[in-house]
Amino acid sequence: MDKVFNVIIEKDTDGFYVSSVPALKGCHTQANSLDELMERTKEVIELCLETENSMFEANEFIGVQRLVLSV
Repeated sequence: MDKVFNVIIEKDTDGFYVSSVPALKGCHTQANSLDELMERTKEVIELCLETENSMFEANEFIGVQRLVLSV
């Protein structure tokens, strides 16, 4: 059975790509390239599913919004 995950990808100030999987608490990784990031993300999802005993709640993806605050 296929499971679908939303993955958020950002680039940090050091130039690393960082992925987060909101449906799995604490599920994130980083890499130097997007190709490497996707491979690592698949691996970390599998690890997170093992530790969470395959329990997760997939949220419906709506979109991404950038919010700017003056602080």
